[in-house]
Amino acid sequence: MKLSEASGLLKRFRRTPLKFQKTFHTPLKNLRPFVTAVIDAHESIQEGCLTIDQVVFEPKKLNALLAKYSLPVQARRDWSMVASGREEAAELLEAALSDWVDFVFIPEPKPFAIYADHDEYVTFFASTKSNLNSVADPLSAQGFKSVQGYERKL
Repeated sequence: MKLSEASGLLKRFRRTPLKFQKTFHTPLKNLRPFVTAVIDAHESIQEGCLTIDQVVFEPKKLNALLAKYSLPVQARRDWSMVASGREEAAELLEAALSDWVDFVFIPEPKPFAIYADHDEYVTFFASTKSNLNSVADPLSAQGFKSVQGYERKL
Protein backbone atom coordinates (compact mmCIF):
# COMPACT_ATOMS: atom_id res chain seq x y z
CA MET A 1 0.00 0.00 0.00
CA LYS A 2 1.24 3.49 -0.86
CA LEU A 3 0.12 6.91 0.32
CA SER A 4 0.53 10.20 -1.54
CA GLU A 5 -0.95 13.64 -1.97
CA ALA A 6 -3.42 13.57 -4.87
CA SER A 7 -3.02 17.01 -6.35
CA GLY A 8 -5.71 17.47 -8.98
CA LEU A 9 -7.06 13.92 -9.06
CA LEU A 10 -10.49 14.86 -7.72
CA LYS A 11 -10.74 17.78 -10.15
CA ARG A 12 -9.83 15.51 -13.08
CA PHE A 13 -12.36 12.92 -11.93
CA ARG A 14 -15.12 15.53 -11.85
CA ARG A 15 -14.21 16.78 -15.33
CA THR A 16 -14.03 13.32 -16.91
CA PRO A 17 -17.42 12.52 -18.42
CA LEU A 18 -18.50 9.02 -17.48
CA LYS A 19 -21.87 8.71 -19.17
CA PHE A 20 -23.46 5.89 -17.19
CA GLN A 21 -24.07 5.64 -13.46
CA LYS A 22 -25.95 3.59 -10.88
CA THR A 23 -26.16 4.20 -7.15
CA PHE A 24 -26.53 1.66 -4.36
CA HIS A 25 -27.16 2.01 -0.63
CA THR A 26 -23.98 1.25 1.30
CA PRO A 27 -24.75 -2.00 3.18
CA LEU A 28 -22.85 -1.16 6.38
CA LYS A 29 -23.91 -4.40 8.09
CA ASN A 30 -22.97 -6.48 5.05
CA LEU A 31 -19.89 -4.77 3.60
CA ARG A 32 -17.62 -7.72 2.92
CA PRO A 33 -19.95 -9.45 0.39
CA PHE A 34 -20.64 -6.07 -1.25
CA VAL A 35 -16.92 -5.30 -1.64
CA THR A 36 -16.18 -8.83 -2.80
CA ALA A 37 -18.83 -8.52 -5.52
CA VAL A 38 -17.35 -5.19 -6.64
CA ILE A 39 -13.78 -6.51 -6.85
CA ASP A 40 -14.89 -9.80 -8.41
CA ALA A 41 -16.88 -7.97 -11.10
CA HIS A 42 -13.69 -7.81 -13.17
CA GLU A 43 -11.04 -10.50 -12.82
CA SER A 44 -8.53 -8.09 -14.34
CA ILE A 45 -8.60 -5.64 -11.40
CA GLN A 46 -5.11 -5.65 -9.91
CA GLU A 47 -5.04 -2.51 -7.80
CA GLY A 48 -7.19 0.33 -6.54
CA CYS A 49 -6.60 4.01 -5.89
CA LEU A 50 -8.77 5.64 -3.25
CA THR A 51 -8.74 9.45 -3.00
CA ILE A 52 -10.47 11.21 -0.14
CA ASP A 53 -12.80 14.06 -1.04
CA GLN A 54 -14.07 14.88 2.45
CA VAL A 55 -13.58 13.62 5.98
CA VAL A 56 -16.66 14.07 8.15
CA PHE A 57 -15.49 12.21 11.26
CA GLU A 58 -12.13 10.69 12.10
CA PRO A 59 -11.62 7.76 9.69
CA LYS A 60 -10.73 5.11 12.25
CA LYS A 61 -10.74 2.12 9.90
CA LEU A 62 -8.68 3.89 7.23
CA ASN A 63 -6.22 5.16 9.84
CA ALA A 64 -5.89 1.63 11.25
CA LEU A 65 -5.28 0.29 7.75
CA LEU A 66 -2.56 2.87 7.13
CA ALA A 67 -0.94 1.97 10.45
CA LYS A 68 -1.10 -1.73 9.52
CA TYR A 69 1.04 -0.96 6.46
CA SER A 70 3.39 1.26 8.51
CA LEU A 71 2.25 4.39 6.67
CA PRO A 72 1.75 7.79 8.30
CA VAL A 73 -1.86 8.40 9.27
CA GLN A 74 -2.83 10.89 6.57
CA ALA A 75 -6.44 9.97 5.79
CA ARG A 76 -7.56 13.47 4.84
CA ARG A 77 -8.83 15.44 1.85
CA ASP A 78 -6.81 15.17 -1.37
CA TRP A 79 -4.74 12.21 -0.18
CA SER A 80 -4.65 8.96 -2.13
CA MET A 81 -4.00 5.43 -1.01
CA VAL A 82 -2.99 2.93 -3.69
CA ALA A 83 -3.58 -0.74 -2.93
CA SER A 84 -1.59 -3.38 -4.81
CA GLY A 85 -3.41 -6.60 -5.58
CA ARG A 86 -7.03 -7.61 -5.34
CA GLU A 87 -6.96 -8.37 -1.60
CA GLU A 88 -5.44 -5.02 -0.66
CA ALA A 89 -7.89 -3.22 -2.97
CA ALA A 90 -10.82 -4.97 -1.26
CA GLU A 91 -9.41 -4.21 2.18
CA LEU A 92 -8.99 -0.52 1.29
CA LEU A 93 -12.49 -0.20 -0.19
CA GLU A 94 -14.10 -1.92 2.80
CA ALA A 95 -12.27 0.32 5.29
CA ALA A 96 -13.30 3.49 3.45
CA LEU A 97 -16.94 2.41 3.17
CA SER A 98 -16.92 1.76 6.94
CA ASP A 99 -15.83 5.31 7.77
CA TRP A 100 -17.55 8.69 7.45
CA VAL A 101 -15.65 9.88 4.40
CA ASP A 102 -16.49 10.85 0.83
CA PHE A 103 -14.10 9.32 -1.67
CA VAL A 104 -13.34 8.24 -5.21
CA PHE A 105 -12.15 4.68 -5.81
CA ILE A 106 -10.65 3.83 -9.18
CA PRO A 107 -9.60 0.25 -9.88
CA GLU A 108 -6.85 -0.56 -12.36
CA PRO A 109 -7.62 -1.37 -15.07
CA LYS A 110 -10.50 1.08 -15.01
CA PRO A 111 -13.76 -0.57 -16.15
CA PHE A 112 -15.64 1.67 -13.71
CA ALA A 113 -15.07 4.28 -11.01
CA ILE A 114 -16.79 4.69 -7.66
CA TYR A 115 -17.82 7.77 -5.73
CA ALA A 116 -19.05 6.98 -2.21
CA ASP A 117 -20.26 9.40 0.42
CA HIS A 118 -20.89 9.51 4.14
CA ASP A 119 -24.64 9.51 3.47
CA GLU A 120 -24.23 5.82 2.65
CA TYR A 121 -24.56 6.01 -1.13
CA VAL A 122 -22.13 4.30 -3.52
CA THR A 123 -22.31 5.46 -7.14
CA PHE A 124 -20.68 3.46 -9.91
CA PHE A 125 -19.66 5.36 -13.05
CA ALA A 126 -18.63 3.85 -16.38
CA SER A 127 -18.08 5.02 -19.91
CA THR A 128 -20.12 2.14 -21.36
CA LYS A 129 -23.37 0.52 -20.31
CA SER A 130 -21.77 -2.94 -20.39
CA ASN A 131 -19.00 -1.88 -17.98
CA LEU A 132 -21.61 -0.44 -15.61
CA ASN A 133 -23.77 -3.56 -15.85
CA SER A 134 -20.76 -5.80 -15.20
CA VAL A 135 -20.60 -4.44 -11.64
CA ALA A 136 -24.23 -3.36 -11.03
CA ASP A 137 -25.90 -6.59 -12.17
CA PRO A 138 -24.00 -8.88 -9.75
CA LEU A 139 -24.72 -6.47 -6.88
CA SER A 140 -28.44 -6.42 -7.70
CA ALA A 141 -28.47 -10.22 -8.12
CA GLN A 142 -27.05 -10.57 -4.60
CA GLY A 143 -29.86 -8.42 -3.20
CA PHE A 144 -28.01 -5.13 -2.71
CA LYS A 145 -30.44 -2.25 -3.07
CA SER A 146 -30.01 0.35 -5.77
CA VAL A 147 -31.34 3.88 -5.38
CA GLN A 148 -33.91 4.31 -8.12
CA GLY A 149 -33.95 7.60 -10.02
CA TYR A 150 -30.90 9.01 -8.24
CA GLU A 151 -28.35 10.89 -10.34
CA ARG A 152 -25.14 11.99 -8.68
CA LYS A 153 -23.91 15.40 -9.72
CA LEU A 154 -20.21 15.85 -9.29
